[in-house]
Amino acid sequence: MNKLRIRVLGPICAGRGDTPLRLSKARHREILGILVAARGRTVSTQRLIDELWEDAPAGAVGAVRTFIGELRRLLEPDRPPRTPPAVLLTSGGGYALSLAADDVDLWRVEQALQGAAGLNPDARERELAAALKEWRGTAFEEFGTRPWASGERTRLAGLRAVTVEQLASARLDLGRPQDVLALLDAHVAEHPWREEGWRLLALALYRSARQADALALLTRARSTLRHDLGLDPGNQLAELEQRILRHDPALDLVPDDGGSLLARTVTAAGRTGQRAQLESVASLLPVLAVSGSVRLAAEQRMAAIAAAEQFGDPELAARVIGGFEVPGSWTRSDDPAFSAAIVDAALRTLKVLPAGASARVRARLLATIAMESRGTADRLAEVLEAERIARDLHDPSLLCFALSARYQQTFPTAGLAGAREAIGVEIIALALDTELPTFELQGRLIRMQALCALDDIPAASREADRIDELAARFDRALATVFTGWFRWTFLQGPPPPAGDEMPGFRTGLTALAGLASAIRNGTVLPDGDFGPYEPWVRPLLLARTGRLADASAALDTLPQPPRDLLLEVSWFLIGLAAIESGNRQMARRAHAALLPAAGERAAGSGAVDLGAVRPLLDDLAGFCEGWISSRSD
Repeated sequence: MNKLRIRVLGPICAGRGDTPLRLSKARHREILGILVAARGRTVSTQRLIDELWEDAPAGAVGAVRTFIGELRRLLEPDRPPRTPPAVLLTSGGGYALSLAADDVDLWRVEQALQGAAGLNPDARERELAAALKEWRGTAFEEFGTRPWASGERTRLAGLRAVTVEQLASARLDLGRPQDVLALLDAHVAEHPWREEGWRLLALALYRSARQADALALLTRARSTLRHDLGLDPGNQLAELEQRILRHDPALDLVPDDGGSLLARTVTAAGRTGQRAQLESVASLLPVLAVSGSVRLAAEQRMAAIAAAEQFGDPELAARVIGGFEVPGSWTRSDDPAFSAAIVDAALRTLKVLPAGASARVRARLLATIAMESRGTADRLAEVLEAERIARDLHDPSLLCFALSARYQQTFPTAGLAGAREAIGVEIIALALDTELPTFELQGRLIRMQALCALDDIPAASREADRIDELAARFDRALATVFTGWFRWTFLQGPPPPAGDEMPGFRTGLTALAGLASAIRNGTVLPDGDFGPYEPWVRPLLLARTGRLADASAALDTLPQPPRDLLLEVSWFLIGLAAIESGNRQMARRAHAALLPAAGERAAGSGAVDLGAVRPLLDDLAGFCEGWISSRSD
C-alpha cells in the first residue's frame, strides 16, 4: 500500500502515492493541521472544540467525534471495520497522529534542518535544497487567521528564512556564488530585518567579482535597518565591509587541498590500522562535542562504539565508550534512546572486562553509565565507585569526570542545590590546578545554576562573566547558551541564543520560561509548545481557564517529574495547579516534595525561575490544613 503523506506547508492536503485524498470539508483540514502542529502529541477534545469554534455549540463534543471518524476513514480507507486506527489515534482524552517524520512535510523539513549541520557542504546543500522545495506557499495557508495557526506560522516563516540562509551558506562553501544571488535577492526583500541574508548576499557579490555592488548593498542594508526599521545593525555587516575594502584573502573560497594541519593529520591517520583509526576518532569526538558539533559527535560516537565492539576486545571497547569525557551541564537527555544505548554498551563491556583490566578504564565506564542515565535511573552507586577509584589513583581529570557524573545523580529529592554547588567548587579547584579548561567551565556552570537556586544572583552573575571569558578563550561557544539564558531570566538581558545544539534547549524551554515569568508577574499565562515539559504545565493552564475538574483529573494521572534541574519547577507548577483545582491529595504530595527546598528558589536550572519556594509551601500547608479542619468539623 502507498504510504500516507500529509502536507501543511501551503494548502493542507494529504495523499497516498500519486492519489490525493478528498479532504473536502474545511473542518477535516483544520483538525489535520492542528494535529500536525502538535507533532504527535495528544490534542484534547476540549482543545479541538476551543480551536474550532469561538462559541462552541451544545453538541460540539459529538461533532468533533464525527469529524474524527470521517477523517479516519479518509486517511485509512482500507482499514477493516472494527479494527483500531493506525494513523489518527485516540489517546488520553484526545487525539494524536501516529506517523513517521518523513510522512509529514513540516516534520520532514524540521528533521532535515537538524541533520544538515553535521554534513559536508555538498550533502548539506542537497538536504537544504530539498527542504526548501517542501514549501508550496505559507504554512497552514487556509487557516492563517486562526489562533492555533498564527504563532506556528510565524515560527515556520522564520524556519524557512533560516533554511534559505543555510542553503546560501552551503552554496558559498561549494563555490557557487551565482546560485546564491538568485536565491537571496528575493529573500532580503521579504526579510529586510535579517542581517544574515544581507551579509551572505554581499559575500556572494564579492565572490562574483562585484566588489562595488557588494559595498553598495552593505550601505543599503545599514540604511534599511537603521532608518526604515529602526534597528541597530550588528557588527557583522561593518566587519564584512572592512574586510572587502582591504581585500581580505580569507573572504575568497580556497578549497582545502590537504595543506592544512588538520587535513594532513587526518590523511595520515587514514593510513594507520583500523584500531588506531578508531581510537583516533574516539579521541576527536569530545573536542567536537565541546566545540559545538554536539549532534555530529553523538552520531559518530555511536558508530565508533559499534565498531569497537566488533573487534571483540573489551578493553578497546571500554576505552572508546569511556573516553568520551564530556561534562554534561543539562540534566535531561535530549535523546533517551541514544543514552540508553550508550548505557547498555557500557554495561555489556563491564561484564566482560578481564580481571586485570585497568581500574581507570573501569571508572570511566561507571562514570559514563551515571552520566548517560541522568534523569532516568539511580546510578549513584556506580558513580561513587568511579569517584573512589579516581581519588585512589590521584587522577584529577578522571575525578572531574566522575564528579560531573555525580552531579547528574544529585536529584533524588528537591533542595540539593547546596550539594551541587559543592561539587562545582571542587571541579573548579581541580581544573584550575591541572589546567583543564573544559572542566573549569563545567564546574562554573554547575555553580552558577546552584547559586540561582540558593538565591545568590550576584555570585551567579560573577560566575557567568567568568564562563563567558573562558568560552571565548577556549572556543567553547555552547557555554554561552547557559549564560545567555541566565542573564535573560535574572538580569533582564537580551533574548538568549537558540541553543539548538544543546540538549534540553531545543523544544519547550522558551515557552516554559515565558510561563514562569507570567506566574511571577501575575499576568495571564501564555500557552505554547512546552515540548517535554507539557505534562507538568497543562494542569495549571487548565485550572487558569476555569476547567478545574479537567485540571484535577490531569493531576491524578500525572507522571512523576524527572529528577533533573527542573524538579523544583515541576513540583511548583503541580502545587499551584493542585491549590487552584482543589486537588488536596496532590497538594500534600507537592508539599512533601518541595519541603526539602524550603530555603531555596525554584530556579536551579539558571534558565527558568518561579521564585522562592517557601511562600508556596505556606499556601500548600494552609490549603491542606483547612481541608483537614473542615473534615474534622
